[in-house]
Amino acid sequence: MILQALHDYYHRLAEDPNVSIPPPGFAPQKISFCLVLDQKGNLLQVRDLREASGKPKNWVVPSLGKKRASGIEPNFLWDKTDYVLGACSPEENEKDKEKKKKRALDCWEAFKKLHHELGNGLDDEGMAALLAFLDSWDPNKAAELEYWDEMAGTNLVFQLDGELNFLHEYSILKRVWSNYWIQSTKHQARCLVTGKVASVAQLHPVIKGIMKKEAPLVSFNLESSKSYGKEQSLNAPVTKAIAFTYTTALNHLLARESRQKVTIGDATTVFWTEKPSLVEDLLADLFAGKWEKEEQNAEDPGLKADLRLFLEAIRDGKQPHGIDPTVPFFILGLAPNASRLAVRFWHASTVGEMQERIGRHFRDLAIQRNYPDEPEFPGMWQLLVETAVQRKTDNINPSLAGAFMRAILTGSPYPQSLLSAVVGRTRADQTVNYFRAAMIKACLVRKFRILNHYPMEVTMSLNKESTNTAYLLGRLFAVLEKAQRDALGQTVNATIRDRYYSSASTTPAAVFPLLIRLA
Repeated sequence: MILQALHDYYHRLAEDPNVSIPPPGFAPQKISFCLVLDQKGNLLQVRDLREASGKPKNWVVPSLGKKRASGIEPNFLWDKTDYVLGACSPEENEKDKEKKKKRALDCWEAFKKLHHELGNGLDDEGMAALLAFLDSWDPNKAAELEYWDEMAGTNLVFQLDGELNFLHEYSILKRVWSNYWIQSTKHQARCLVTGKVASVAQLHPVIKGIMKKEAPLVSFNLESSKSYGKEQSLNAPVTKAIAFTYTTALNHLLARESRQKVTIGDATTVFWTEKPSLVEDLLADLFAGKWEKEEQNAEDPGLKADLRLFLEAIRDGKQPHGIDPTVPFFILGLAPNASRLAVRFWHASTVGEMQERIGRHFRDLAIQRNYPDEPEFPGMWQLLVETAVQRKTDNINPSLAGAFMRAILTGSPYPQSLLSAVVGRTRADQTVNYFRAAMIKACLVRKFRILNHYPMEVTMSLNKESTNTAYLLGRLFAVLEKAQRDALGQTVNATIRDRYYSSASTTPAAVFPLLIRLA
């Protein structure tokens, strides 16, 4: 279900003219220089493609779709200088210089072999020029090239003199690569996503953006996982195209500039809808607690109004204007692991259900604020940081963050560990603030509602009309403690809260007469 939903999301992105996403068999890579060839394959010029700052630019080029380890695997129409020119960067006093020089020549031979395999007999002057260049090039001349000191070890592409496009942008060469890429695997199996028998991927591309690590979502590397002699990813067979689409879509969601992700602790959660929806853009900001800052800084008054109306509508249980509640909605929580990503949780729902659950979450949290500038709709990180030692995000319990997120998205009770953590931190630093009071109230009212099938009557602020005995005793206890502080001063070492709170909660009939006499 996860792979299928991501595969469908890729096709939604591919059809969006405002989104730039590579086609199957291609990927963005950092390119620094371009070799300009004439039609006979002579090298005319080395062009610097880097930005003004010296950083390489991202170009969509043919891609193998996997990390290149110690083996020799050339790319098509681009690669590093040891593959393209057969030369590595010169370094003084290098102990294994001859070994690296031989490896560079082996890489160059593999690069030539791949291009002859795909380009021989092809009616294209750009490919003909490239093959002529590779056949005539002398790797010993690399050090004489312009920019060599800066170029060595970087990625290069090719361009035919007088043409605007690079060779990897030619339509005929893109088709050649796509056919080769699809047919490059020999393993046949029934795809878990399409249900058809086809060539399946032996290795899946890596996912980037989870705690600065790169790892596949699907992989098998233990002996216990090699059932029926199947190794690597053949135990979860999907076609190479499917492996590309789902990983590309997930990497798009995890990109640095993505507005559809939120990271809390070591867990990163991504959200997407089957069709474009306003909720898709807002949900991450709601959980991260960014919306109020953005609302205050927004120059567009209409944006402020839309954000406020959306949040107030879902909290009040109303349907926001202009949002289709039937659109499928997906949430995926991921965390780093030893050799692959760990799926913390996966939830498929609809936009309407998500609005109702998020609105219920904010209604459960609703409580009187201490100060007007405190957020009316606090984000998850603002709440969870109150459970951490010294209020540091690094100290947030990862499993608590995942369980809290799951409770919000599914409407289930908040984890008992959340209430324990809030009470524990309150006891440790003797501070009850707006966020902690809101979480304690939310945990209690949600659990009561789910267990008893009717709501607990808890107002946002002091209810002077309540006749509930426990509520009145709590008010009385607060008045007695204030009287003690007013009489003895704020420097008193231990108040009745420190000495009698537990016993007053468990045996009030025995404790409250004593407290009143003391008062």
